[in-house]
Amino acid sequence: MILLTIGLSLSFITIGFLFYLNNQLKRKLEGTSKALLTFQKEFTQYQVDQGKYSRDDITSREIRFDRVAKSIKLNEDKIYSLKKELPSIIGKVVGQIEFAQDKINRK
Repeated sequence: MILLTIGLSLSFITIGFLFYLNNQLKRKLEGTSKALLTFQKEFTQYQVDQGKYSRDDITSREIRFDRVAKSIKLNEDKIYSLKKELPSIIGKVVGQIEFAQDKINRK
């Protein structure tokens, strides 16, 4: 009878201790779960922010490259038009020089 009482007492103590450990584990898991959810939200927000930053950066680079390309195109057009006009300008200058030499030689 004494052994039965001791056995039942030990089993009740063991069951109580297991319930206590189970509750402690549940609390830790709930805390860990909340922490992981918070981390997931922060990381998702970080990914969204990084995506937005990279899109903005790419957009600003594209705008900058477009401006540079337009500037290069305008400069090429000016150079091409100058190349077209250059022979006629040289001809006018040479003609004026020859005309001035004729006047100088006549005197």
